[in-house]
Amino acid sequence: MSRPIIEISGLSKRYALGEFGFSSFREETEKWVRRLSGRTPETTPETAPAEREFWALRDVSFSIQPGEVVGIIGRNGAGKSTLLKILSRITEPTSGEAVLRGRVASLLEVGTGFHPELSGRDNVFLNGAILGMKRPEIAAKLDEIIAFAEIERFIDTPVKRYSSGMYVKLAFAVAAHLEPEILIIDEVLAVGDAQFQRKCIGRMQEIARGHGRTVLFVSHAMTTIRRLCQRCVVLEGGRLRGIYPAEEAIEHYNRDAGASDLDVDTDGLPRAWGSTGEEARLVRIRAGDGRGLFFGEPLKVEFTVRVRSTIDAGMIGIAFNTVEGSRVMTLDSDADGRTLRLHPGLHTVTLSLPALPLSPGRYYCHAAIGQGRHMCDIVDNFALWEVHPGGRNDWESDRAFGGCRLRATVDHHPASA
Repeated sequence: MSRPIIEISGLSKRYALGEFGFSSFREETEKWVRRLSGRTPETTPETAPAEREFWALRDVSFSIQPGEVVGIIGRNGAGKSTLLKILSRITEPTSGEAVLRGRVASLLEVGTGFHPELSGRDNVFLNGAILGMKRPEIAAKLDEIIAFAEIERFIDTPVKRYSSGMYVKLAFAVAAHLEPEILIIDEVLAVGDAQFQRKCIGRMQEIARGHGRTVLFVSHAMTTIRRLCQRCVVLEGGRLRGIYPAEEAIEHYNRDAGASDLDVDTDGLPRAWGSTGEEARLVRIRAGDGRGLFFGEPLKVEFTVRVRSTIDAGMIGIAFNTVEGSRVMTLDSDADGRTLRLHPGLHTVTLSLPALPLSPGRYYCHAAIGQGRHMCDIVDNFALWEVHPGGRNDWESDRAFGGCRLRATVDHHPASA
């Protein structure tokens, strides 16, 4: 077997809670004087009290061979993004070592590595130079990158005017075509449209199989993980649970999913890429009547929204995905053609169904508020809600019926001879 292209040994990352990691020259001088005088010893990550320290990663070790496509999965807070930042040399580990034998291209956040004042064309050359490529090498790939990104009309426009989707398209095209030996991708691809996501997955498969390059891919979409990855690194609470074949890793991931409370404070949750919540923000989402969610029984979802600028043609919606990432139900306020008008202030919007058609199981929930085609606020994976079997015998079934089961109007009559 060839030498691993990535070797990680005892990797740990510790943060001192409340410490920002930087200070002014005056503050550093004052700390130095206090330290010399024996007063108030400086607190560092190495000396922080246990209750003030947080281990994002702890003693993680594994290796990856050239040409592998490896998923990194785990719950929010498992340490996935911290691991990728260490591998991308954005942050240093507290202890341990990560050896990468090859040129690395990372796509961790929308716009990472782009200069906002430069055009898309100039940023392609800038990124190529960062990767150590010569200008003729980059120029030879330029037309292919522009065509893949589907932004020919805007390639000479400063990228500060790009939408988040355009950012992602160009950033992925650059990372995937400038021939890195190791390609590291976080969930940022979720910003793009479904057709472009499929295109990206195909390109990653081509990179790995056709060119023998290595891909690390983080996602909560298990369908994509299953399609793309051969093995998965499973993280849990900052520790390595194991490295398994993709199917086995997904089983571990699904088995460990714990259902969330039905009353969720969404104000402080991270926003989806391209969503700021400045015009309108989802601050609370509550479902059910306190008993739980039950198949075949009425459903109410109540949204509390803080509006800062008047919303015309507004929409609020919630979507339910299986734990594997397949969307099985969407509930929107504008499904009947009516839209919302929301003035600045707090609002409560309730969406109701007479009978919840979701089969018993657990579902990741996503919510959004928008106006027209513009999304003001998006919260992805804000909860994992469990749907329980209902109590209506005439509606229950012992047959497997997929994600949703709906009542149909049946018209039957004998066929003519």
